[in-house]
Formats: sequence, C-alpha cells, structure tokens
Amino acid sequence: MQATVLVDNISKGELCGEWGLSIYIEYQGKSILLDTGASDLFLKNAQKLGKRIDKVDYAVLSHAHYDHADGMGAFFAHNGKAKFYLRKGSAENCYAKTWIFHKYIGIPKGILEANKERIAWAEGDFALCQGVSLLPHKTAGLDQIGRKNHMYIRTKSGWEADDFSHEQSLVFETERGLVIFNSCSHGGADHIIQEVHKTYPNQRIYALIGGFHIYNRTEAEVHELARNIKNTGVKEIYTGHCTGERSYRVLKEELGEMVHQLNAGLVIEI
Repeated sequence: MQATVLVDNISKGELCGEWGLSIYIEYQGKSILLDTGASDLFLKNAQKLGKRIDKVDYAVLSHAHYDHADGMGAFFAHNGKAKFYLRKGSAENCYAKTWIFHKYIGIPKGILEANKERIAWAEGDFALCQGVSLLPHKTAGLDQIGRKNHMYIRTKSGWEADDFSHEQSLVFETERGLVIFNSCSHGGADHIIQEVHKTYPNQRIYALIGGFHIYNRTEAEVHELARNIKNTGVKEIYTGHCTGERSYRVLKEELGEMVHQLNAGLVIEI
C-alpha cells in the first residue's frame, strides 16, 4: 500500500499547503481518494505528483467539515465515475458555536443534492472493497468532546453537541497489520484505535494516519493522549493537519521514532 499526501497544512518543495487534508491511496490495484481539502488545491498537487484524479476508483469523506470537503465539486468535475462515500447521517449541518455566534464549518451547501447520483452512504461496518472497510465510531459519550470543542449540529429541534456520528475510519488490511486513516480523529485517536481493535480482535493494528485535532489542547492533555496511544500497541503514527506544531512536539517527546510528521507530498509505503 502506498499513501501520498496531496494536501496538508505543511507544504514541501513546489507543492502548496492549506488548512485541510487530502490523501491519495493506492492499494491492490485500486486508487482511493480520502478527502479533498479546502479547495481545488488537491487537484493541482496531484498533477505535480503524477496522480490521476480522473482514475480514482473510490472517494471517501472522513467527516462532514469544510476543510476536507470543499474540494468535492472539483473532484466531481474531474472524475466522472467514482462514488463518493459519506457516513450515513452526514448532512450540511455542522457549526462552530460560541455563545450566540454560529459559524458554518460543514460541507459545501447544495453539494449532496447536486451530486446525489454520485453520493454513496456507508452504514455500520461497511466493506468498501476487498481488504478495505469504513467504520463508524462505537465509543459512547463523544458529544462531550464536541461540546468541549464548541462543535455543534443544527437539528430541527435545535442545537446538539456534535457526537461525530458523521466521522468514519478508513481501514486497510496489510501484511504488517491494519492501517487506519482518520483525518481529524475528533472522537479521540486512542478511542479510534480501540474501536478498530474491537471490530477486528484477531488482527494487530500497525498504523494510524491522520490529524488528531489537538492543536488547542494543553500539554498535559496531549501527554495523556500519547500515553493512551502507546498503550494500544500501535506501531506507527503519521499525523499533521489539526494536530498542531506544539502538540506534535509533545507526541514526539512521548512516543519518539514511532511518530512521523505529515506534509504535502509525503509518500508512506506500507
């Protein structure tokens, strides 16, 4: 399996970066695009890296936030065949809410209706293709994390703290073990590893790849998370985007060489 980071906050060489994430994954003859970043930048970087977006077989949205979904329209314009897989229940209803102020942080308004024939809904433990699955959160009480991060869902009955039921993990079976992609890990990187382990109790977990959304956490909280991650037995961590520079340094301090920095253009071979 080879994963190429098309978009991340950190750029390298001729590639540009933005607040967002997009990863091009090649696995057993199939190409999978995870997220589209916050613009059409993923297309430009893919072209520079020699990755054919028009040849992508499957597209996956990790969760319903703009910095992973705002390039969806560009994807549909450049790829006329691949289904785009969202977690069932995803909608245009994600907000950052502080006091009386509300900021929309969701997927592009109207994108689901305009491309309804290209949208596919993953429900439960979903087999994307041979050796690849999409898993929902299975940890209770994640709405507490949403409330702490001031993330809310707008419903017909009012505002509800986001429990990240629109977030999903993309899991690959490899010779080294399971490889998990979760672009922001809002539900907690440690929880995600545990969720996958419970789903596949007889398989070892080799790596977790994605942002951890801990850029605003205290050092003590990041140290605790790092220890929890280490206790899961995972072997490799590739993280960036919403992890943040300060929190990355803390993870590196705790976990050492098992932690690797994501950046646009990074190629991960497993």
